[in-house]
Parts: sequence; C-alpha cells; structure tokens
Amino acid sequence: MDWPPIAGDPRFFRRSGPYSLAEVAAAAEAEAQTRDLMLTGVAPLQTAEPTEVSFLDNRKYASALAATRAGAVIVHPDMAERMPPTAVAMVATEPYVAWAKVAALFHPLPPARPGVHPSAVVAPDAAVDASAEIGPLAVIGAWAEIGPRCRIGPAAVIGDGVVMGADCQIGAHASLSYALLGNRVVVFPGARIGQDGFGFAAAGTEFLSVPQLGRVVLEDDVEVGANTTIDRGSLHDTRIGAGSRLDNLVQIGHNVRLGRLCVIVSQAGISGSTILEDHVMVAGQAGLTGHLRIGRRARIGAQAGVMSDVPPGADVVGSPAQPAREFFRHVAVLRRLVREATGRRSKDKAAGTETETD
Repeated sequence: MDWPPIAGDPRFFRRSGPYSLAEVAAAAEAEAQTRDLMLTGVAPLQTAEPTEVSFLDNRKYASALAATRAGAVIVHPDMAERMPPTAVAMVATEPYVAWAKVAALFHPLPPARPGVHPSAVVAPDAAVDASAEIGPLAVIGAWAEIGPRCRIGPAAVIGDGVVMGADCQIGAHASLSYALLGNRVVVFPGARIGQDGFGFAAAGTEFLSVPQLGRVVLEDDVEVGANTTIDRGSLHDTRIGAGSRLDNLVQIGHNVRLGRLCVIVSQAGISGSTILEDHVMVAGQAGLTGHLRIGRRARIGAQAGVMSDVPPGADVVGSPAQPAREFFRHVAVLRRLVREATGRRSKDKAAGTETETD
C-alpha cells in the first residue's frame, strides 16, 4: 500500500490544538511578528502545509526553507532574512530546543489512565498510588512502591521492593529489580534494570559466582533506551545521574556511576566500577574498561576503546583511545607514507627496476 508521509499520524500520536501563532511562539519562547494565523500541527520543511509549523537548524537544508509551504518556521536569527514571504519567521537562538517545545505542545504525552488492568498481578503488600496506570499482564512485586501518575506498560515486571517516584513510565516487557527510581524516569520497552552484575571468582578449576548485593539508582529525569541493560552493584550501587540519557542497546556494568546529564549512545558498553563525571558523552559502539574515571564534559568517539582515565573536557577516539588531534595526525602521517611508498613503487615499475621483494 502507498502510505504518504504524515508527521504525527493520528492513529499513533494524540494531537492538541489548533493554536494561534502567538500561542505557539510563546511555547517556543521565540519572537514572531503579529499575524492572524492558526496553526494545526508540525511537519518537516519539505511536506509542511500552510497551517503547520516547521523548523530549520542546519544550514545545509536552506534550499528546503526557500521552497517550504509551512505557515511558520522556527529559525536562528541569522536565517530570518532568508524566509520565504509566505511563511512567518519564529526566531529563536536555539531552534531545535524551540522545536522540541512546539512539538510537545501539539503532541503532549497522554496522561496516565488510573487503575489496574484486570489481567495484571499486584502483590497484596505493594503500594500502588491510586493515580497510577498498571497495564495488561504487568506484575508488581511484594513491597514495591509505585508513585503518583506512573505508567506501567503491558507485561512489564516490577520486582520486589522496587521504588518508583512520580510520573515514571515503564515500557512493555521491561523488567526492574533491586532498583530505586526518582521522578519522571522513563524506561523503554525491553530494558533490563537490576540484573546480576558480571562478577565471579576463579576457584581452582571452576568459577564461583559472587553475590551482587548492590542496587541500581536511577535519578530524576533519566531515560533508559529499549533493550538496554543496567546491572546492579556488587556492594556499591550502580547509579545513573539526573537527566542522563541512555540510547537503545547500551550495557552498563555493576558499580558504574554516571554523573548528571551524561549521554550514552547505542551499543556502547561501560565495564564495572567506571565513573563518568557530569556531561560526559559516549558515542556508539564505544567500549570502556573497568575502574576508569572519565572527566567532566569528556567526549568518547564512536567505536573508541577506552583503557585508561580520560581528563575533563578531552575528546578521544580510536582503539586504544587517544586524544582526537593526535589520532588524526597519526592518520594523516600514515596516509602520507602510503602515498609516498605507492609513488616510489610506481616509479620503480616504470623504470623496470622493481624487484620481487618490492
């Protein structure tokens, strides 16, 4: 079937509005000229209609701005003069931030539907706030505490003693055990929080599992992506700092501590007892060995192999990881050597002096 692209398909995304241009500009905290215009939704520049809002945050799409049919476009002040005459400029110093606020205005998260689904299993001594939503086939363990307006998705499992603050969202088939959650924590479908850490002792000819006696602490506003795993601590807690975002398919080992507002991208793995200070960014498929300290605002490049501490503010890439400038300098030298060797070989061949050992 031919399904044309729709931003915010109403089959999946609840929509509010319409809103006046002034209301949308206020939500975006942007400046816009006064005009009698009602806006009904959001869309990309290429498909937006005259009653929709779009945005431009990357100059490489300036040609799409010139051709857009959108009624209003969120742009940086530097791009305001390049707006087509048919559209209103909504000027913001951070267009993408403004866009996030406008998209949330038109597509707010649906509120929790208070109540426990008949097929859910809730332990008699669990404390579930009356405003929380417990979905089909969900399991709430003994002594668990589910805070106000929390939403527990279908077939999710909340283990014994788990504590959740207000406005948390737990996706379908996620499981949480040995975990303490702050407010507004989001755990996407299939995530596994609080499983055993990878801890064992070599005892002669066999391995002896070491009891993992710590917890997982997810502070306020943490988001954990789909199918991500966070091991509980062995003795200390595994802790994810407030506001941090973990992508899908991330592995966090036992006793790891993330500071505030860290970003961990898909397929990255952090081994046990490593500490990330505030605002650290780890790109996709990077691997960090255990017992490291990664300094504040450091950035780890994609597929980097980090085997030693990283100082604050550093950018590292490669495996083993090294400072980004040094890494690319080495790459440039290697390329030059290859070009020179290839050139010498070509000259020798043309002169007929190339030997078999060449």
